[in-house]
Amino acid sequence: MLNARKEMNNAIFVEKDEFLYSQVAERLEQQIENNTLKSGDKLISLRALSKEQGISLSTAYKAYVALENKGYVEARPKSGYFVRYKSAQRPGKSEVPKPAAKLAEPDVDAIIKQVYRTLTQEGTVRLSTAVPSIELTPVAKLNKALMEAIRRSPHSCTQYEDIQGNQNLRKQIAKNAFNWNGNVTEDEVITTHGCMEAVSFCLQAVTKPGDVVAIESPVYFGIFNVVKNLGLQIFEVVSDPNDGPDLEYLEKSLETVPIKACLFVTNFSNPTGASMPDNRKKQLVQMLAEKEIPLIEDDIYGEMYFGKNRPKTCKSFDKKGLVMLCSSVSKTLAPGYRVGWCIPGKFFEKVLSNKIVHTVSSATPTQSAIGYFFETGRYDLHMRNLRKALHTQCLRYTQAITEYFPAGTRISRPQGGYVLWIELNAKINAFELFEAGILENISISPGQIFSTDARFVNYIRISFGAPFSPAIDGALKKLGALVAARLH
Repeated sequence: MLNARKEMNNAIFVEKDEFLYSQVAERLEQQIENNTLKSGDKLISLRALSKEQGISLSTAYKAYVALENKGYVEARPKSGYFVRYKSAQRPGKSEVPKPAAKLAEPDVDAIIKQVYRTLTQEGTVRLSTAVPSIELTPVAKLNKALMEAIRRSPHSCTQYEDIQGNQNLRKQIAKNAFNWNGNVTEDEVITTHGCMEAVSFCLQAVTKPGDVVAIESPVYFGIFNVVKNLGLQIFEVVSDPNDGPDLEYLEKSLETVPIKACLFVTNFSNPTGASMPDNRKKQLVQMLAEKEIPLIEDDIYGEMYFGKNRPKTCKSFDKKGLVMLCSSVSKTLAPGYRVGWCIPGKFFEKVLSNKIVHTVSSATPTQSAIGYFFETGRYDLHMRNLRKALHTQCLRYTQAITEYFPAGTRISRPQGGYVLWIELNAKINAFELFEAGILENISISPGQIFSTDARFVNYIRISFGAPFSPAIDGALKKLGALVAARLH
């Protein structure tokens, strides 16, 4: 009894200590971001910080270490801690170019195929892959969850799963919806093989070949490919690197363009990292509801936020069942498990019919394992760690690009997700830079692959999914030199 009480007191102390140092670190981080503390400024000593904030020396030390890990400050031997982060010197946010004429180079599909070929090359620094690195994946715990799911199954996960999806997984997805202010039940969820299958089923449920679908631009190439492959016409809506799709432009277009459905990534979109503010999400939902236009919302990055709270989804504001939310664990946990889902609202029966026609049911072992992983609380713990790591990596990559790339380079400022959208000098051709990078064993994503007309000629996307390392630092330095060489 005494030992149990002792352990409880220790746990409370550790939790309180973590809360205090995080609080102090966040306040200092804000001062650096706001340029109150400038590059090169010396921070007060650990002893002074301890006395000033009424915290222990160890808590003060943890606060400075947290800032150091994020790249905001640096420790100098026998001198103390200094501000390292160059907030005032960060390039401005990237902007959106107007459509360009077709390029006299490989078409978009050909460029995409060439980028994909580099993903498995040994020895290549893959700045093009927007998935969690193996270092950030809880492999041992996932393996344990898979074995436990098989052990608990009366048929060892060898039989067909329920056509709607594993019941426990659907239950956990419904519970997790609380985080984005959702109010759904397991009966409203349909599981799929990844998020793109969910998107495809939803598109097929609300359109027919020849219909017009509005998507944002730039956008992940997988999205416009699935729209095109279904025989649908694409209407591109320019997306701001901060706030997402231009809703005013969309509203005007609805008066003249026969848009049958919209498909947007509303949180931390790929490649811009844009996240639509919650009030804009509500505006979009109301605008489309007036015209009874379905919205397919790809929320695959929604859990990867850097702030204190998860952003809401458009589904949060849906009152008519017109929003069809799609997501998966491919970006947060295990791409290879191919576990996705959708909450299709009033189109539930149509989506379920599409699933029966195309796949009958989803894979039993991986669905069961992910359901168990959610149920045990391991997913929440993993996501807390992943979000911290990605935020730190985002800052480190941004800092290196700022230092190594030519003046005038513009970098997006994502508040979540995996990617940086970088605008280079207008003289740079991103596809040519991609080819030059491959010769140096560096893979990037050229901007041309993120629109149907290859308009983003001087843009590149870089993923910060891998922990910052000497190899990453060297690759970014070499890439900056390649850009600089093309300006002379």
